Amino acid sequence: MAQLWGGRFTKETDQLVYNFNASISFDKRFYAQDIRGSIAHVTMLAKQGILTEDEKEKIIDGLEGIRRDVENGSLPITEEYEDIHSFVEANLIDRIGDAGKKLHTGRSRNDQVALDMKLYIRDEIVELDGLLKDMLNVLLKLMEENTETYMPGFTHLQKAQPVTLAHHMGAYFEMFKRDRSRMKDIYKRMNTCPLGAGALAGTTYPLDREYTAELLDFDGPTLNSMDSVSDRDYLIELLSAMSTVMMHLSRFSEEVIIWNSNEYRFVEIDDAYSTGSSIMPQKKNPDIAELVRGKTGRVYGALMGLLTTMKGIPLAYNKDMQEDKEMVFDAIDTTKGCLALFTGMLQTMKFNKSRMEDSAKHGFTNATDAADYLVNHGVPFRDAHGIVGRLVLYCIDKGIALDDMSLEEFKAISPVFEEDIYDAISMKTCVEMRNTLGAPGKAAMEKVIAIEKAYLAGE
Repeated sequence: MAQLWGGRFTKETDQLVYNFNASISFDKRFYAQDIRGSIAHVTMLAKQGILTEDEKEKIIDGLEGIRRDVENGSLPITEEYEDIHSFVEANLIDRIGDAGKKLHTGRSRNDQVALDMKLYIRDEIVELDGLLKDMLNVLLKLMEENTETYMPGFTHLQKAQPVTLAHHMGAYFEMFKRDRSRMKDIYKRMNTCPLGAGALAGTTYPLDREYTAELLDFDGPTLNSMDSVSDRDYLIELLSAMSTVMMHLSRFSEEVIIWNSNEYRFVEIDDAYSTGSSIMPQKKNPDIAELVRGKTGRVYGALMGLLTTMKGIPLAYNKDMQEDKEMVFDAIDTTKGCLALFTGMLQTMKFNKSRMEDSAKHGFTNATDAADYLVNHGVPFRDAHGIVGRLVLYCIDKGIALDDMSLEEFKAISPVFEEDIYDAISMKTCVEMRNTLGAPGKAAMEKVIAIEKAYLAGE
């Protein structure tokens, strides 16, 4: 067992205790960040005269060799080591001798693991942001192509008023745009360097923490050494932001599942993103959408798990904090996978445009516009509301849409109706008349699309 702390102990750690305590099985994923942090640390130590230039060069060459060998597979990260720090340091000493023993000068595993996690999370936030941007590009393309694709808008899962597919996709564009904004906020807020905090009270070595922070692309060093080693706020923020991403994906998935049903038939999911039934040959199941919806609970669970882990921990570092990694790693992997798969599914999905428009018509989504028509012809709104209610009942009884009624049928319910009612309640008119910014009218949508294009181009 390769341990960095054995000098104080006279008995061998029980194997079960060792296994329970060890983190190598999951913290091995940030070997590159551990090595990067160590290279910055020894560079600073040499600058401060704590290490010689020769020692610095030997250590850096050794660390870069370890990184290369891990990446090419010739140096496996095995579980004989307690954690990734032990693995790197033990292999460094094996390769370069006593100079390797100076790597840990002026540093604790507490500030080291805090650094590694921050470096790793920064990289992951950049990847998450890229996946969100991919999603936005697909949504923008759908918006550009569907400003005249009419469909029902819903409230309470009831058909309410006509909108366009561009408008519907635009709602999700706004959600995922806010998700990107949250990621950027977290990156900015967490971008301070904990290295140099030591175990909790700094160190007597004359470290240049500003220089280390600069080498690692941080905005500066953390300002309190106790907070530096016990801060997990940024992980809770990230889990919260990812939970919001997953909530948005889950809502979208729910709609895709409904739209894919036999009753709606608004969409056809590409074969690559759906499965069949083992006994029912007619089935084409929206499995990816369902799994995304299901995995949302997994990410929520990680958020609640870390909040619960952290709620009773006194300052400064406690071993409980090791529990942050597995749940955060799993939530990141889950969110990234769901974003990539959902984007692929959305990009290959076919929309049944005539079916969507027909659904809007037969859902009486133009009933409000029929009422507005009467109001514009001098009928009080409350009376107009009652007249259109009778029109809808008549259509339901006949199994037709408002658009299918003859002028005589309209006039039988209210003599105010004239030939121009058909234009007034057409899907095109109903949508096109709504042109305040943010509404589904084509002119309004084109303004929004231009704004969103400029936003993505400016990134």
